[in-house]
Amino acid sequence: MTSRSLARIIALLALVTACGGSQSPVPVVGRDVDISRLTGQWLGDYSSAETGRSGSIVFTLTAGSDTATGDVVMTPQLARAAAAQATGQSNAPLPSQTINIRFVRVSGGQVSGALAPYTDPSCSCPLHTTFVGRLMGDTLSGTFSSRHENAQDTQSGKWRVVRRSN
Repeated sequence: MTSRSLARIIALLALVTACGGSQSPVPVVGRDVDISRLTGQWLGDYSSAETGRSGSIVFTLTAGSDTATGDVVMTPQLARAAAAQATGQSNAPLPSQTINIRFVRVSGGQVSGALAPYTDPSCSCPLHTTFVGRLMGDTLSGTFSSRHENAQDTQSGKWRVVRRSN
């Protein structure tokens, strides 16, 4: 992770913390021992070469709880630049979207879950995203796949979060 990415994530974390109650609780399913391995505050990012989208992930799980709070912030920078070049329009960035994490399941070091449906900026239509990853020490990383509501084809990418030290 570059220092610029880390600075962006820290700024995002400060914003999320300042907003306090804006995050909805995320159900976390698994054995207590598995859930406890996710305790803490996680910061990271995701990207998709297919869509050109990238963004930040902030996720927090409190000890002794079966819910967490978390969001993904999507910043469709690269997709907008390509579309602007193709059409000769302004290269102004599209606004970021905050996407709620709907649920997380953890078992034996594997994490999976889904995001709440959100609007795809390229077609203004609903997009559904699932993710899977593996916990290795203080790092969670994996892949995600997204599909439009009435389509069979999927878009994929990768994500990575690191537990924040206290």
